[in-house]
Parts: sequence; structure tokens; C-alpha cells
Amino acid sequence: MAPVRVDPAATRAAVLAVADWLRCEPPDGAAPGRGELAAAVRLTARTLAAVAPGAAVEVRIPPFVAVQCLPGPRHTRGTPPNVAETDPRTWLRLACGLLDLPTAEAAGVIELSGVRAGEIGRWLPVMRLPGSAG
Repeated sequence: MAPVRVDPAATRAAVLAVADWLRCEPPDGAAPGRGELAAAVRLTARTLAAVAPGAAVEVRIPPFVAVQCLPGPRHTRGTPPNVAETDPRTWLRLACGLLDLPTAEAAGVIELSGVRAGEIGRWLPVMRLPGSAG
């Protein structure tokens, strides 16, 4: 499998386009357009796959993307044993350090199945928004 390549500048630009919506808790105003949201989700997920290459865990952010990451045994048939699945906004908040994995799991906004799914937390956030803590 070829290494995942993601342009950090493109990822940053895509996330900055939806940053105000991500920072508001609860979300204030209209959600970003589908194209903007899709770009930010896909690029941050692919960034995770690039910084934590492998195929031991599948990260799903429907309807936009699913990536495999983390070193370990590769799964090739049927439902993967280690899956993390969440909605686009929750994913972007995790990817940008606005939410941590234990808090998301406790709130029930991410589903982690399998013994290794929670290991993605070690690799998050994949970027920080300007002005955010950390």
C-alpha cells in the first residue's frame, strides 16, 4: 500500500474554513456547506492515516471518508475488528484538539469497537486551530 500523502497547507485551509462552526458549543448558526465540510473531514482523516500508517484500526466519518491507520495486523475481509466511528463535526473537533477522545466517548458521540480503536487518541489532534489551548 502506498503511503498516504496530504498537503498540510490544504488541510489547514480546509479546517480554517469551518473553524468558527467548530469552536461554538453548541454549534451556532448554519453548518458549513457540504463541500467545505467534506474537504476538512477527508483531509484531517487522511492526515491521521499519514501520521499513524497501518491498517489495524478503521476510522469512519460517514458520509465522507473511512481510513485505515495504526500499525498492526491488517484486516482484509468483512467488518474490521477495530473501528472508530463518529459524525463529521465530532471528528473535526477531535482532529483539532477542541475535544479529547475520553470526553467524546463518555458523551456517546464516538463509537469505539475493538480493543485497539481507542489508540487513535494517541495520534490526536492532527492539527491545532489558532488560539486553541495546547
